[in-house]
Amino acid sequence: MADALKSFCEASSAALRADPGPGGREQVRRMVETLVADPEFVETWLGSEAPLGKRTLYEDAELGFVVLGYRQDKPHRSPPHDHGRSWAIYAQADAYTDMTLYRRLDGGEGAGPAQIELDRSYRLEPGHAGLYDGPEIHAIDYPAGSRYVRITGCDLDRVPRLRYDLATGEAKVIESATAS
Repeated sequence: MADALKSFCEASSAALRADPGPGGREQVRRMVETLVADPEFVETWLGSEAPLGKRTLYEDAELGFVVLGYRQDKPHRSPPHDHGRSWAIYAQADAYTDMTLYRRLDGGEGAGPAQIELDRSYRLEPGHAGLYDGPEIHAIDYPAGSRYVRITGCDLDRVPRLRYDLATGEAKVIESATAS
């Protein structure tokens, strides 16, 4: 593991051991902003020689958090979804990601009928990171060429998550490794 990534992962582990709550996650968010602003890190892990799509850069054996790198060659818009009981941090390295946050209005928590509405939208630019602390409903939209890091509190393939269908008003359990 290259020095910048190794240092980031060690510092993130220390921050989350010291404060496993919102304060520790906020420290990780600030640190990943520095990481994705490092041209050497971006070229090494997300550059033209890096594989397209998603790849795991690090998984913490003790705490379970996962650092993922993304190099996207095609644009993509996800449907609204959540990360179940996990938190997530998205950190933009190149291009941008438009983030749209929703709130659930029906008081429900699981699959089935689900009424959601737009809460707010904003753009993650290079060097910026957003923290999604818990089951926040969000959608992402990025252009071809987008490169970013996503950190999740656990391997999302191991937790129930929901995808929200705006047309049908239904929340469905995500069965695959992606929200789409």
